Amino acid sequence: MGQIRDLSPASLAPRAPSVPGVLAVARTFTLIGVEAHEVRVEADVRNGLPAFALVGLPDAAVRESRERVRAALSNSGFEFPQRRITANLAPADLRKAGPGFDLAIAAAVLAATGQLPGTALEGVALAGELALDGSIRSVPGTMAMAEALGRSGARAIVVPAACAAEAALVRTATVVPVERLEQLTVLGTPLEPSAVEPIRPVNGHMALPDLADLRGQPALRRGLELAAAGGHSLLVSGPPGAGKSMAARRLASILPPLAPGEVIEAARVASACGQPVAPLVARRRPFRAPHHTISTAGLIGGGNPPRAGEATLAHRGVLFLDELPEFNRGALEALRQPLEDGSVRIARARYTVELPCRFQLIAAANPCPCGCGPRSGRCTCDPASTRAYEARLTGALADRIDISLAVEQPDLASFVEPGEASGPVRERVLAARERQRRRTGGERPNAELDPADVNLGDSIERMLADVSVAGGLSGRGRVRAIRLARTIADLDASEGIEVEHLEEALALRRREAG
Repeated sequence: MGQIRDLSPASLAPRAPSVPGVLAVARTFTLIGVEAHEVRVEADVRNGLPAFALVGLPDAAVRESRERVRAALSNSGFEFPQRRITANLAPADLRKAGPGFDLAIAAAVLAATGQLPGTALEGVALAGELALDGSIRSVPGTMAMAEALGRSGARAIVVPAACAAEAALVRTATVVPVERLEQLTVLGTPLEPSAVEPIRPVNGHMALPDLADLRGQPALRRGLELAAAGGHSLLVSGPPGAGKSMAARRLASILPPLAPGEVIEAARVASACGQPVAPLVARRRPFRAPHHTISTAGLIGGGNPPRAGEATLAHRGVLFLDELPEFNRGALEALRQPLEDGSVRIARARYTVELPCRFQLIAAANPCPCGCGPRSGRCTCDPASTRAYEARLTGALADRIDISLAVEQPDLASFVEPGEASGPVRERVLAARERQRRRTGGERPNAELDPADVNLGDSIERMLADVSVAGGLSGRGRVRAIRLARTIADLDASEGIEVEHLEEALALRRREAG
């Protein structure tokens, strides 16, 4: 029995020979929190109706890269293939966000169409946002990407020239700066752009506000000095005009500079969040002061993929919360873990992100909703509203604050003479930090000290036991009182903790004006 042949016009038309697809791979990175994770961009170009498909859980900014890549290739002298293009961002179950994939997608398409030598992409990772004219814009996180370079097995990372100096802070990474898309053709050749020098500290940077502006308030000045010397948390309560915010914003002028290791930690966070890195390279500690309307995710971090919040941006620096009771209670309670552990963990369905946030908490609050305070005689608040206002600072969070001060408005006589300038105070703070460094052998301040490393005499132990029984001092409060007493002893150049040091530390935890 013979076979039936298809004699339709379509079957008789000549068929175009099938052309196998061409696959090219380019490496890049995506940011999850402040860490970089490798992503492989696989580009497949084959015959078919012209289309550009982008798969691999891209967000809206990544999906829009198709139009940026199309225009950038055409305006840079390359030919955009009128064929079926599929670009896969692997691993496919990891969400991709941001415009930093543009450069790697364009490079993979060029290699798949033979417009870029296959060897050009060997051993390199690429990150950058494309402008429509083919120029390359900076992207956040190049420093974290440079640190991840060794784990990916690449020899160099190609980044926009605008952020190459930032990535070069990672001394172990080879950084290749590019300004336009056309420069990809010289990768792997003797004409490859040379590496750049890392960011250098800028001389003559803007001066910080001086502590001399704070007149009067000896107890508040003492609390600031102790907070700076030991890295302790501080809460100042008092009426408007008492100098709470002024004092907090002048704390930066007496803080010790960042240690070299802390510079890299803080710069990595700033780079991943798109913040300036130059002040950190100059060893200036971060100072973050979010508005009280901030959300919990904005303060602690969150989103999908998770992004760092203000607590992480203040890593190795100061987080200043002005008008503390006005903050969302959930946001304040979320600070408890970072204050204890120095990090916050954000869990998602497929992974958990750990964000560093070892910051120094400085907070200011009014004594009541109207701000005058019950003792002033001008307070218009009823007792119930005052109690509710004070209750916004829960006992669990208050127990994690080392120094609590209540201040009043200074009298007119205090404004005659300026207060002590930041210079002498900073010298005492640096001397105390140096004693801590010699004792611990590292950069860990007293606020992070293990109480087991502190030798306490019998009189100190008995005093702590009496206070714990009579005053309800918690176990956490006991530890923090010991750490604060150790800082007071360091400022007094004392080898051991004396009774008067512990007495002052315990008084400073009771929100007394001294």
